[in-house]
Amino acid sequence: MAHASASRMSGYGQFCSVARAHEAIGGRWTLLVVRELLCGSRRFNDIRRGIPRISRTMLSERLQELIHVGAVTRIEDGQGPEYVLTEAGRDLAELVSALGSWGQRWLPRQAQAEDLDPEPLLFDMQRRVRSEAIPKDPMVVRFDISGQQKPRFMLLKAGEVALCTHNPGFPEPLNVRATLPALAAWWRGDVNFAEAQRMGLKVEGPKALAQAFPAWFERYLFAHIDSAPQAER
Repeated sequence: MAHASASRMSGYGQFCSVARAHEAIGGRWTLLVVRELLCGSRRFNDIRRGIPRISRTMLSERLQELIHVGAVTRIEDGQGPEYVLTEAGRDLAELVSALGSWGQRWLPRQAQAEDLDPEPLLFDMQRRVRSEAIPKDPMVVRFDISGQQKPRFMLLKAGEVALCTHNPGFPEPLNVRATLPALAAWWRGDVNFAEAQRMGLKVEGPKALAQAFPAWFERYLFAHIDSAPQAER
């Protein structure tokens, strides 16, 4: 009860639905949690993989708040709880999409100067693999990101794509060596693949596989949106 009273006291005190909605879902991290749920994450740890800097306590709080406002429902099963968007939660897709489009168009894209984490980027690559484009035989792509102590491994096989800390036991013909800014700039659509290669992105392995690698992915959801001309900013 004390928490609820404090929330009311710190509210905007406005009838406006913009203000009321912002009170409900405008807290830090909240819309990123919604983004992860919209992208298909349902388990607590999967949601956190897409937002690695959120603490477990904060993620739990944000999920409870979304449940409280009716945007998320918690489902219990034998493997632990799942979090699923309700109709009200799915209705936030347009808001999340509008924010992504606005950020892609109007915010500066300077991957070299940004504070970036590799995990959300690789996790997004994992869930945007084009299953019809990958080789028929199971394989693993190794990612060596400059400045990261340990490589990551992406398993590509029919019916399963997984991001792993170790090779799960399949051939490893490709090694992606990159600076994080170069990989991020390509994935986000700031540069094309050839430009990313000049920035420090290398795909080592059999020529045919290395050349096919970019086409194995549907790039970042907003990669097609160009930056606004400098004069318009």
